[in-house]
Amino acid sequence: MVLPDPTVEAFVESIPNPRRGQEAKILIVVFERATGESARLSGSAIVFGQYDYRYSSGREGTAPAAGFAPAKTATTIYLLDGVGAHKRALARLGPHKAKIGSITIKNLASIDLFVLEQIVTRSFATLTAGTYELRAREGRET
Repeated sequence: MVLPDPTVEAFVESIPNPRRGQEAKILIVVFERATGESARLSGSAIVFGQYDYRYSSGREGTAPAAGFAPAKTATTIYLLDGVGAHKRALARLGPHKAKIGSITIKNLASIDLFVLEQIVTRSFATLTAGTYELRAREGRET
């Protein structure tokens, strides 16, 4: 598979754990289908699209709308609308650890990629529908 962005390709090829590198390539395809956006690199994360946010505190900005970070022992998938917004789907995903705005997966082969794609699609649509006004911990099931 040839990745569209040379910096993303170089990053994926530099991942020391070969399984994590293969998983990253699979996740890029899943995320591109789910978001309709191309992969780009943001630090040690592979991200897709962007969204605008404005919190009740007055803080506002722009952030990646979807993404993941492959690490040595697991991959973190960012759900910036909060894991609470995906509670039912996460119950069907397979083995993972949930935090406020992310999930950690140790073995991509042990999860349901179709469910993951649904989660990413929904999260991306929620975040990019307009200026998002909730913090990840405030995300709720709809």
